[in-house]
Amino acid sequence: MKPKTLGWHVLMELSGCDPERLRRVAGIRAAMREAARLAGGTIVRSVFHAFSPWGVSGVVVIAESHLTIHTWPEHGYAAVDVFSCSPRLSAAAVRLHLRRALGARSVTVTRLRRGPVPAARRRT
Repeated sequence: MKPKTLGWHVLMELSGCDPERLRRVAGIRAAMREAARLAGGTIVRSVFHAFSPWGVSGVVVIAESHLTIHTWPEHGYAAVDVFSCSPRLSAAAVRLHLRRALGARSVTVTRLRRGPVPAARRRT
Protein backbone atom coordinates (compact mmCIF):
# COMPACT_ATOMS: atom_id res chain seq x y z
CA MET A 1 0.00 0.00 0.00
CA LYS A 2 1.17 3.51 -0.80
CA PRO A 3 1.23 5.90 2.14
CA LYS A 4 -1.09 8.89 2.00
CA THR A 5 0.70 12.22 1.57
CA LEU A 6 -0.34 15.28 3.54
CA GLY A 7 1.04 17.64 0.92
CA TRP A 8 3.41 18.33 -1.95
CA HIS A 9 6.40 20.67 -1.90
CA VAL A 10 7.46 21.92 -5.32
CA LEU A 11 10.90 23.56 -5.54
CA MET A 12 11.48 25.81 -8.55
CA GLU A 13 14.86 27.11 -9.71
CA LEU A 14 14.39 30.07 -12.07
CA SER A 15 17.60 31.00 -13.89
CA GLY A 16 18.52 33.63 -16.43
CA CYS A 17 15.97 36.05 -14.95
CA ASP A 18 15.91 39.78 -15.65
CA PRO A 19 17.96 41.27 -12.76
CA GLU A 20 15.86 44.44 -12.67
CA ARG A 21 12.66 42.46 -12.15
CA LEU A 22 14.32 40.53 -9.32
CA ARG A 23 15.21 43.77 -7.47
CA ARG A 24 11.71 45.28 -7.34
CA VAL A 25 9.73 44.25 -4.27
CA ALA A 26 6.44 45.62 -5.65
CA GLY A 27 6.83 43.63 -8.87
CA ILE A 28 7.78 40.44 -7.04
CA ARG A 29 4.81 40.85 -4.67
CA ALA A 30 2.40 41.37 -7.57
CA ALA A 31 3.82 38.41 -9.52
CA MET A 32 3.64 36.05 -6.55
CA ARG A 33 0.10 37.07 -5.60
CA GLU A 34 -1.03 36.66 -9.20
CA ALA A 35 0.71 33.26 -9.39
CA ALA A 36 -1.18 32.15 -6.28
CA ARG A 37 -4.45 33.35 -7.76
CA LEU A 38 -3.82 31.66 -11.14
CA ALA A 39 -2.93 28.42 -9.34
CA GLY A 40 -6.32 28.41 -7.64
CA GLY A 41 -5.05 29.48 -4.24
CA THR A 42 -7.01 31.48 -1.68
CA ILE A 43 -4.74 34.28 -0.48
CA VAL A 44 -4.76 34.84 3.27
CA ARG A 45 -1.82 37.24 3.64
CA SER A 46 1.48 38.17 2.03
CA VAL A 47 4.71 39.63 3.40
CA PHE A 48 7.67 40.77 1.29
CA HIS A 49 11.00 42.38 2.14
CA ALA A 50 13.62 44.07 -0.05
CA PHE A 51 17.21 43.53 1.09
CA SER A 52 20.01 46.06 0.74
CA PRO A 53 21.75 46.29 -1.63
CA TRP A 54 19.41 43.89 -3.50
CA GLY A 55 17.28 40.79 -3.38
CA VAL A 56 13.71 40.16 -2.29
CA SER A 57 12.20 37.54 -0.01
CA GLY A 58 8.52 36.96 0.40
CA VAL A 59 5.71 34.63 1.30
CA VAL A 60 2.13 34.38 0.14
CA VAL A 61 0.15 32.47 2.71
CA ILE A 62 -2.78 30.71 1.07
CA ALA A 63 -5.55 28.67 2.63
CA GLU A 64 -3.98 25.68 0.86
CA SER A 65 -0.52 26.42 2.47
CA HIS A 66 2.08 28.81 0.96
CA LEU A 67 4.30 30.13 -1.83
CA THR A 68 7.73 31.59 -1.04
CA ILE A 69 10.47 33.31 -3.05
CA HIS A 70 13.99 34.59 -2.60
CA THR A 71 15.79 36.43 -5.39
CA TRP A 72 19.46 36.98 -6.22
CA PRO A 73 19.42 39.71 -8.90
CA GLU A 74 23.22 39.65 -9.15
CA HIS A 75 22.94 36.03 -10.36
CA GLY A 76 19.68 36.35 -12.32
CA TYR A 77 18.26 33.64 -10.07
CA ALA A 78 15.12 33.10 -7.99
CA ALA A 79 14.23 30.19 -5.70
CA VAL A 80 10.50 29.55 -5.39
CA ASP A 81 8.74 27.01 -3.16
CA VAL A 82 5.12 25.98 -3.46
CA PHE A 83 3.70 23.87 -0.66
CA SER A 84 0.12 22.67 -0.70
CA CYS A 85 -2.12 20.12 0.90
CA SER A 86 -4.66 20.64 -1.89
CA PRO A 87 -4.50 18.43 -4.99
CA ARG A 88 -6.28 21.23 -6.89
CA LEU A 89 -3.54 23.86 -6.47
CA SER A 90 -1.64 24.12 -9.76
CA ALA A 91 2.13 24.40 -9.31
CA ALA A 92 2.35 24.41 -13.12
CA ALA A 93 0.37 27.68 -13.21
CA VAL A 94 2.82 29.18 -10.70
CA ARG A 95 5.79 28.04 -12.81
CA LEU A 96 4.38 29.39 -16.08
CA HIS A 97 3.38 32.75 -14.62
CA LEU A 98 6.64 33.37 -12.76
CA ARG A 99 8.75 32.31 -15.75
CA ARG A 100 7.08 35.05 -17.79
CA ALA A 101 6.92 37.63 -14.98
CA LEU A 102 10.61 37.28 -14.07
CA GLY A 103 11.88 36.77 -17.61
CA ALA A 104 13.48 33.41 -16.72
CA ARG A 105 15.31 31.57 -19.48
CA SER A 106 15.03 28.24 -17.67
CA VAL A 107 13.11 26.65 -14.82
CA THR A 108 13.86 23.37 -13.11
CA VAL A 109 11.34 21.72 -10.82
CA THR A 110 11.69 19.18 -8.02
CA ARG A 111 8.55 17.74 -6.45
CA LEU A 112 8.64 16.21 -2.96
CA ARG A 113 6.03 14.37 -0.95
CA ARG A 114 5.61 15.91 2.50
CA GLY A 115 4.14 14.25 5.54
CA PRO A 116 3.64 10.69 4.35
CA VAL A 117 1.08 9.00 6.57
CA PRO A 118 0.99 5.20 6.71
CA ALA A 119 -2.26 3.65 5.57
CA ALA A 120 -4.58 2.67 8.41
CA ARG A 121 -4.18 -0.89 9.59
CA ARG A 122 -7.09 -3.25 9.18
CA ARG A 123 -8.67 -4.44 12.39
CA THR A 124 -8.94 -8.17 12.81
